[in-house]
Amino acid sequence: MSTTFSQTENSTGGKVIIRGVPNEKQKLFFSSKTRFTAYGGARGGGKSWALRRKLVAMCLRYEGLRCLLVRRTLPELRANHVIPFLREYAGLLEYSDGEKSLKFDNGSRIYLGFCANDRDVLRYQGQEYDVIAIDEATQLNEFRFSIFKACLRGSSRFPRRMYLTCNPGGIGHAWVKRLFVDRDFREGENPEDYSFIQALVFDNKALTDADPEYARSLESLPERLRDAWLYGKWDVFEGQFFPEFDTSVHVCSPNAVPTDVSFFLGFDYGFDMLAALICAVDSDGNVWVVKELCLPNLILGEAAERLSALCRPYAVEFAVASPDLWNRRQDSGRSGFEIMQAVGGMPPMLPADDRRVAGWRMLREYLGTAEGSPHLRISRECPELIRCLQALLFDTVRAEDAASEPHSVTHAPEALRYAVMSRYRAPKRAPTSDFIIPQKKRSLFSD
Repeated sequence: MSTTFSQTENSTGGKVIIRGVPNEKQKLFFSSKTRFTAYGGARGGGKSWALRRKLVAMCLRYEGLRCLLVRRTLPELRANHVIPFLREYAGLLEYSDGEKSLKFDNGSRIYLGFCANDRDVLRYQGQEYDVIAIDEATQLNEFRFSIFKACLRGSSRFPRRMYLTCNPGGIGHAWVKRLFVDRDFREGENPEDYSFIQALVFDNKALTDADPEYARSLESLPERLRDAWLYGKWDVFEGQFFPEFDTSVHVCSPNAVPTDVSFFLGFDYGFDMLAALICAVDSDGNVWVVKELCLPNLILGEAAERLSALCRPYAVEFAVASPDLWNRRQDSGRSGFEIMQAVGGMPPMLPADDRRVAGWRMLREYLGTAEGSPHLRISRECPELIRCLQALLFDTVRAEDAASEPHSVTHAPEALRYAVMSRYRAPKRAPTSDFIIPQKKRSLFSD
């Protein structure tokens, strides 16, 4: 940042000089009054500096403020924040390695936390903070984010704020994009509580002036990676399992689905989520995903009732599902297949070919456009499937497999994998013939 100075008012009404001059996007971040503010979207936007400066300014303004700064691991936190804190604000704060905190003279503290897995986040349950800052929020899944949200409370009159920095990608990509970029809110989420400030490397003049080659190095990346890292596009990102999935190519209007098709159902059942897809196959073997149903907390019988209603408008020939539904349940001695198949209107059920790597390869073939157009198209009436295909990540251990985290985005793609691996038969093309006007037979009698 610049070597000039700015001032902030402390809790006693005096003036404290803080080093640095924010750029225009950082000023928007500093002035945000929403409960949850996300800042970022691309590499080199000056996010970390802005996050530190915001925390310091609030600690100086409010006496006894309790802040929490979180990163995935403590070594990352130390390298990216503790050392810069001590270098930039050594005269304003005192670092306690034992307490893992930064203390100000007025009693305000910035506690330093880490959260590499779900077990780590449980240590914060029941704790209270006035301000929580999560650096690289897309490295946390939604469950961890929800625990930290619950910690944003207290009896003091301090403002309750959560500040997040983020880049496209990571296990938290889907929920960050949903809340802050797409603004797709669920029941209980107040849109007025959320704001997003897009920061690009071009906004960070201090960086581009000091290192002009940095932006050029981002410009030289492959197209889709460049779109994410340089331009902050949230539809493409590092680690995306289906980078070839393109909404402009693979998503269609419901009216685009041919009429001469055969319908079948692919679904993935779990109590946490039932994901079902009405699919159609045309005479050329192309697959069209026509309708979706994604609902949580359904027991087997309820799920079958919902599927029966979903299939009713279509002449669904069969339903393909995970083979584990054919295993007998210890509590009832019946299999999930038996329970679901007994529901009236449920299509005949078949066990899917559930080979993961082979299934993902097949799905990738259907998404391919080597022949000019893909063999798979998805109706706009399937927003959950579209969202999840974009958010699915590579497994970090098995290179050709999809990751199981974030788990919330795996259900609909699993259902689609079962569908494309099923042995459906394309309908026969309706025979065509030339239209011929029959000749009038001659008569022995005149008209």
